Amino acid sequence: MNWKRGLMVVPLAVSLVIPGTMTVNADDHNSQKMEPTVQNEAIDLRTTLDHYLSEHAFLAVEAMRKGADGAEDYDAIVAALNENTEDLTGAIESVYGEDAGQQFNQMWSDHIGFFVDYVMATAEEDEEGKQAALDELAQYKNEFSKFLETATGERLEAESLAEGLQMHVNQLIGAFDAYVAGDYETAYEYEREAIGHMYMVSKGLSTAIADQFPDKFNEMSPATAAADFRSDLNNLLSEHAGLAVMTMQNGIDGSEDFDASAAALSNNTDDLAAAISSIYGEEAGQQFKEMWAAHIGNFVEYVQATGAEDEEAKQAALDALDQYRTDFSTFLENATDERLESDALAEGLQMHVNQLIGAFDNYVAGEYEMAYDKTREAYAHMFNPAEGLSTAFVDQFPEKFQEKSPSEMPKTGLAPADEGMSALGITALVGILVAIVATGFYIRRSEQ
Repeated sequence: MNWKRGLMVVPLAVSLVIPGTMTVNADDHNSQKMEPTVQNEAIDLRTTLDHYLSEHAFLAVEAMRKGADGAEDYDAIVAALNENTEDLTGAIESVYGEDAGQQFNQMWSDHIGFFVDYVMATAEEDEEGKQAALDELAQYKNEFSKFLETATGERLEAESLAEGLQMHVNQLIGAFDAYVAGDYETAYEYEREAIGHMYMVSKGLSTAIADQFPDKFNEMSPATAAADFRSDLNNLLSEHAGLAVMTMQNGIDGSEDFDASAAALSNNTDDLAAAISSIYGEEAGQQFKEMWAAHIGNFVEYVQATGAEDEEAKQAALDALDQYRTDFSTFLENATDERLESDALAEGLQMHVNQLIGAFDNYVAGEYEMAYDKTREAYAHMFNPAEGLSTAFVDQFPEKFQEKSPSEMPKTGLAPADEGMSALGITALVGILVAIVATGFYIRRSEQ
C-alpha cells in the first residue's frame, strides 16, 4: 500500500447517530387520517439528515481509499468531508442548540484519531495497532450511544444504538480493508451498504427529534409511507451522483477498481430500472432502459474524447445529451400526467449534467478543490428532484401511501428496499446522470 500522507483525518464517526429501537409511538402525531405528503417540517428534517449522513459515509469511504493510495486529490476530498462535518454539526445545533452542537463536534473530533490509528496501522501491517484502534472505537460507540440516549430523552436506547454503531463501523472498516486487499467488488458492496444504512439512521433520529419537540415540527412524524418513499428517492438518486463521479475518475485514471465501481453504479441503475417497472409496469420500465442505453454512448464518447483531447468530439457528445434531456423530460411529463413540466425538468437535468461534467473536467485538470465542490453540489442537487418526483408520484397514486409506517425503528439499521421505493421519479432524473458515468472503458491519462 502506497501511503504518502502522514495522517488521515477522516471523520468516520458518523456512526454516532445510528438509530436504535424507538420507544415512542410514531402514530402519536398522526392520529388523524390525512392525505399523504412528502413535505412537512419533520420530513424535511429527515431529508436534511439523509443528505449529510449519507454524504458523510460516501466521502469517508472514498477519502480512506484516496489516503491509502496517496492520491493527489486526497487533501481536497478530506476538505469536502470536513465541510460535511460542519454541515452535520449545524443540523444538530439547529435542534439542540450550540452547546450540544459543540459537544457533538468535540466528541466527533476526539474519536477521529481512532480511525486514523486504524488506517496508519494498516499501512504498517501492525495487527496489534489495528486491534487497539478497534478497541477504542468500541469504547467510543458505548459513550456516544449514551450521549444520544440522553439527548433524545431516552427516545433512542443506548444498547440498540451501540449495535447500530458497530454495524456502521464494520461497514466502513470492511470497505477499507477489502479495498486494501484488492477485493474491490466487496469494497463497493460495503460502500453501498454503508450509504444505505445512513437512511435508517436519519429515520430513527428524526423520528425521535420530532417526538421530542412536537411544537417545532407541527406534531408531524417523519416516519410515514410517503416520507419513506421520498427518502428512498434521496438514497438512489444521491448514491448515483456519488458513484458516477468516482467511476468517471476511475475510468480516466485506469484504476484497478474501475470495473467494481462501474458494477456498483450498474447495480444502482438496476434498482432504478426496477423502480420504474414496479410502479409503471414492464413496458415503461423497458422504455426507460432503452432510452438509458441509447444515450449512455454519449457519455462514453465524452470521456473518450477527454482522454483523446478531442474538443469537437466532446461537444458532439454534449449536443447529443442536450437532445436526450429534452426527450427524457417529455417522457417524465407524460408519465406523471403533467404533474411535472418538461421545461423545468430539462432545466434541472441540464444543471445536473453540468455538475457531473464539471466535477469530471476539474478532476482531469487537477483542480481538485473545485472538483469536490461540484461533487458536493451534484450530490446535494439530487435531493431536489427526489422531493419533486416523490411529490408528483404521491399525488398521482395517493392510495399507495395511506397506510402508516410501523411505530418501531428496526434495530439493525440496515436499509431494506421498500416496495414503494421504486418510482419513476427516482429513475428518471437519475437516468440522465448515471449515464455520465456508465462508461465501460479505461481511459488513462497517460494515453491523452
